Amino acid sequence: MKIAPLMAAFRKSSEPFECLLVHTGQHYDVSMSDVFFAQLGLPEPDIHLGVGAGSQATQTGRTMEALESVLEEQAPDLIVVVGDVNSTLAAAIVAAKAGLPLAHVEAGLRSFDRRMPEEVNRVVTDSLASYLFATEEDAVENLRREGVADDRIFMVGNVMIDTLMALLPQIKARAMAAELGLRPGAYGVVTLHRPSNVDDSARLESWVAALEEMAVQIPLVFPAHPRTRGRLIQAGLIDRLGAAGIRLVDPLPYVEFVSLVADSKLVLTDSGGIQEETTVLGVPCLTLRDTTERPVTIAHGTNHLVGADPPAAVAAAKNILEAPPSKRDLPPMWDGRAAERIVEHLRMLDWQAYGSVAPRRMAPWGLALFQRATATRNSKEKG
Repeated sequence: MKIAPLMAAFRKSSEPFECLLVHTGQHYDVSMSDVFFAQLGLPEPDIHLGVGAGSQATQTGRTMEALESVLEEQAPDLIVVVGDVNSTLAAAIVAAKAGLPLAHVEAGLRSFDRRMPEEVNRVVTDSLASYLFATEEDAVENLRREGVADDRIFMVGNVMIDTLMALLPQIKARAMAAELGLRPGAYGVVTLHRPSNVDDSARLESWVAALEEMAVQIPLVFPAHPRTRGRLIQAGLIDRLGAAGIRLVDPLPYVEFVSLVADSKLVLTDSGGIQEETTVLGVPCLTLRDTTERPVTIAHGTNHLVGADPPAAVAAAKNILEAPPSKRDLPPMWDGRAAERIVEHLRMLDWQAYGSVAPRRMAPWGLALFQRATATRNSKEKG
C-alpha cells in the first residue's frame, strides 16, 4: 500500500527514474502478498528475494544476505524503503554498509516503546537514512530531537492515504459487508496480530473473553492474520469465537478489507496502518496497545488509545456504541499526493552529497550536556 503510489509517481515524473522493484518475500502468503500487487496496480517485482517465514533475526538476516548480492549486481544510485518491517531494517543496514544513500518513507514515527520490534526497526532505519520523509508534524519533531538536520527532513504526507484515496471508488462499490451478511453501520471489525497480544495464551484468552463480551452488544467480524489463527488454535480458543457469534474469516485483500472497515460501526485493532485508514474514513478506532507511533490519528482522527487492557476496551466500545464521536478534520497533507511530493524532492536532491548516512546536528540534550560540563569546568578553574 505504501510502495504502489511511489512506483506510480516515479513513472509519471517529469524526469523519469529507472526503478527496480524488489520484493523481499517477507509477506509470503498469497492472501498477504500476491493479491495486493493485483489490486494496487503494482508491476511484477523485478527481483524477488523469497525470504519467507522465520524469526525476526532470521528474516532480517536472510534479507540482508540476498539484498547485498542484488546491490552488487545492480549498482543503484539510491535505495528507497518504506515503513518499519524487518525488510525495511535489513535494506537500511545493507545500503549503509554499501555506502549508498537511503530514503526512508514514513520516517520519524515513534511509540517510544522499544519492546515493539517495529520501534527498533524505525529508530535504526532513521539513524541510517540520508533523506527522511515524514507523514506528520510529530514525526518531524521526533527526528529533530534525535539530531537530524532540517535539510534532510521532508514533511510530505502519508502514502498509505494516497492508496486509500486512489482506490476509494472501488472500495465503496465492493460492499463487502453485504457479502458477509452484515448490515452497514451495525457491526465491528477486529484485527489482532502483535506478539504482545497473541503470543501468550493467557493474554490471548483475555482478549477472546473481551470480544465475547462485546459481541453481546454488536456483531463482530475478525479477519485473522495467519499467526493469530495459529495461536488461537494452539490455545484452544478458536471455537469460543464461533460460539459467541464472532465471524472469523481469512485475511482479506486490500479493497475488501477497507470496504469492510468503511461500513463498520467501530474497529478494534493493534495495527498501525488501520489507525490511519479509520482516521480518513471517519470510523471510530480502538487501538489495543499502550502506545501509538501515530498520535496524529488521535489529535485529528477518530482513534482512541485504550491500552493493552481488555476490560478498558470493552468499556470504550460500549461508550462508542452509545455515543459515536464525530469525524474530525484530516491531518495536514493527507490529501492523496504524498508520493508526488516525495518523487519531486528526490528529483531535486543531490543523492551523492552525503553518501550512506546524513550528518547529524548534535542533539539538543547532547549540546546541553556539553555546555553544562564546560561551564562546570570553567567555574572550577576560576575557583
